[in-house]
Amino acid sequence: MKVIEHLDRAKETLISFEIIPPKRGGNIRALLDVLESIVKYNPPFIDITSHAAEVIHEETPAGEYKVRVKRKRPGTLGICALIQNKYNIDAVPHVICRGFTREETEDFLIELHYLGIDNVLAIRGDDNGFIKPVKFGRSVNLFAIDLIKQIGDVNRGKYIEDSLLDAEVMDFCIGIAGYPEKHFEAPNLATDIAFTKKKVDAGAEYIVSQMFFDNKKYFEYESKCREAGISVPIIPGLKILTNKKNVSSIPRNFFIDIPDELAEEIMEAKSEHVLEIGVNWTLKQVEELLNKNVPAIHFYIMQDSKPITTLMNKLKR
Repeated sequence: MKVIEHLDRAKETLISFEIIPPKRGGNIRALLDVLESIVKYNPPFIDITSHAAEVIHEETPAGEYKVRVKRKRPGTLGICALIQNKYNIDAVPHVICRGFTREETEDFLIELHYLGIDNVLAIRGDDNGFIKPVKFGRSVNLFAIDLIKQIGDVNRGKYIEDSLLDAEVMDFCIGIAGYPEKHFEAPNLATDIAFTKKKVDAGAEYIVSQMFFDNKKYFEYESKCREAGISVPIIPGLKILTNKKNVSSIPRNFFIDIPDELAEEIMEAKSEHVLEIGVNWTLKQVEELLNKNVPAIHFYIMQDSKPITTLMNKLKR
């Protein structure tokens, strides 16, 4: 079922999750344990991140530099198949621009269709120094809106490869990311929302927000999106802080603010108390969002289910 169909049919706010594949050469056992922990909460869909290859510059003993391409986290497709067919939960793979040609993207979409997967989240992806893999006349999607248009073409039976013109029609539900504190490259929030509007006009059917720790920012963002003519569902995304390093690493990596009250409480606490502080803060966020009847709440849990299990045990639903 499509994400928007889940949202339309829901009688109450839905709970969804986002996970990350194991590192290259890692073991999937830990991720299976995470899945077993969260499926009991009956999520209608689970997002699975994708990561492009990255360019690594290595110094040789002679002092020279060589370039090595490394694919960080394989396995998105296999994990999607597992979630979709073992757990009967709709998988939402992230489809990214960075590090992939349009031909590779088309192949990925075809494979998703084979697996019966109807949903994708279209994002540009991080810049790891491997942005334009153009070779042998192949092309790339530079921005998320280009990717959305390609997925839309596939939905209409328009393919890069002429041999696919008679292929079975696909019908992907396209989600995109939204940024309550604006995308770090946007000059201001209004400009960022204008870009988001263009993505919706191009075919995006729902928005999942970047994590935030102040609900006011989400509500203000939603209001400004509506004023700009964006009518699709906007799902708030939440992250539970679990250690003191989060206070500096999350703002640095995701370009978001952590409220003074939360940061101070964590930094003054003993390390063993940080998880409890993070859970209680997120619990307050969740309760307010539920009272406002948001369509769903999306938790970024990645590969650690303990924080969300602790929160769900406290949440009275």
